[in-house]
Amino acid sequence: MAPSVAQEPIPQPEIQVKQAFDEKTHQGYKYAQYLPVYDNTTVFPPTEPFEVVDKGTLADKAKPHLFATNDPNVSITKLTPRIGTEIKGLQLSKLSDTQKNELALLIAERGVVIFRGQDFKDIGPQKQKEFGEYFGKLHVHPTGAHVQDHIEFHNIYLGPDNLYRAQSRSKRLTTTGYHSDVSYEHQPPAITILTLLQVPSTGGDTAWVSQVAAFERLSPPIQKLLEGLRAEHSAYPQAEGATRDGKHVRRAPVISKHPIVRIHPTTGEKALFVNPAFTKRIDGLKDEESDALLKLLFTHISHGQDLQVRVKWDDQTVALWDNRITAHTAISDYDVTNPSEGLRHGFRITTLGERPVGVNGLETVW
Repeated sequence: MAPSVAQEPIPQPEIQVKQAFDEKTHQGYKYAQYLPVYDNTTVFPPTEPFEVVDKGTLADKAKPHLFATNDPNVSITKLTPRIGTEIKGLQLSKLSDTQKNELALLIAERGVVIFRGQDFKDIGPQKQKEFGEYFGKLHVHPTGAHVQDHIEFHNIYLGPDNLYRAQSRSKRLTTTGYHSDVSYEHQPPAITILTLLQVPSTGGDTAWVSQVAAFERLSPPIQKLLEGLRAEHSAYPQAEGATRDGKHVRRAPVISKHPIVRIHPTTGEKALFVNPAFTKRIDGLKDEESDALLKLLFTHISHGQDLQVRVKWDDQTVALWDNRITAHTAISDYDVTNPSEGLRHGFRITTLGERPVGVNGLETVW
């Protein structure tokens, strides 16, 4: 398939941007340029197929340029046996292309990689964007807040002057909600890079679950059943909710029918590819069958703490994860209206991956 201009906007009149924060609340804030805004003008056409070369396929499997630096200040530690690796002493902003390729492979193998002591938030939007673009085409969120003049930067903000993210979960007993970002896209995200600019004094952790380990835990008969099935991932509830709440929808919502079990292009591992946020039903099953099977999988994903890793943030931490083999959730366990507990603010850069492929060549359709 030939490359396309999937993210090129339709020509628009002068862009109108609405602030999603209170200026007085953030006077003197060093990262005010990253505060959330909404582009209420730009409209994007439907996405088109495009070629993807996963950078992990270009890496030496031993990862010598990432692991064998001969620098005593560099430490690389597994956070749990199945998911999560923490790296200290290496700067993302200074990695060579060879090291980035090895990092892509490490992310594919470990699900999420946490970098501590980073200067990434201070290198500026252009260099941050270029770093993300190395790994692939950047995604533009169809409804979410973003950074002024950088619509590819999805804004992560929860503060007393913008409670929108908290309100969406206010009717539930828990703030957690495991998901794989915008999995409804025809070619869903591959690597995501999350940088927090300011964090609460405590709380606001993120948890990830390995969908590879989750699949491996299932009994062989259930594995075999799932390998032949697709599930519908829908953008419609998100778009309809945004419209209801007065938010601009930049691209018409889509439904993709993805293999429930997808194969990672670099590692060849099988992973579940369902999540409670966007997976609505299993194609070809009766409603009761679909509901029961999805409930089993969603419970398995969210309750399996022996498949999960929970990470505490600081304002020099950057997390990179593979959306194809993990699901994640923010944990909003602090009082956002209490100034003494702090503010959680950052931005997410997301790369788009390949069209999902499952067992025996089962592909995504739409």
